[in-house]
Amino acid sequence: MRIADISYLFRSPELRLGWSVAIAADFVQILVLPVFVLGGLSPADTLIDLAVAFVLTKVLGWHWAFLPTMLAELVPGLDLFPTWTAAMLYVTWQRLRSQRLDIEPERLINRRVLKS
Repeated sequence: MRIADISYLFRSPELRLGWSVAIAADFVQILVLPVFVLGGLSPADTLIDLAVAFVLTKVLGWHWAFLPTMLAELVPGLDLFPTWTAAMLYVTWQRLRSQRLDIEPERLINRRVLKS
């Protein structure tokens, strides 16, 4: 993964918003530990997780990484790991990978045309 690829991805307002929401949610859940210590049993924690799942799905579209993240957030104690941020890392990596797969065939076609 090159720095230029990462900077290109963060030009997308959807990804910037997704990262902001995921980091803010994880920050609140980890910083305010006593309120969310019950994990999935805490109504405030569940509301935050549902809101984050809704916003990320609305902004970025459905991604399979959000389902295990939501399930992990329901497990007491496991919600202390920044799962939403990890899900965003995976989604960003997948977008970069798919973008690279779209670009590589074009480069090969252009090289073949130029050599002919």
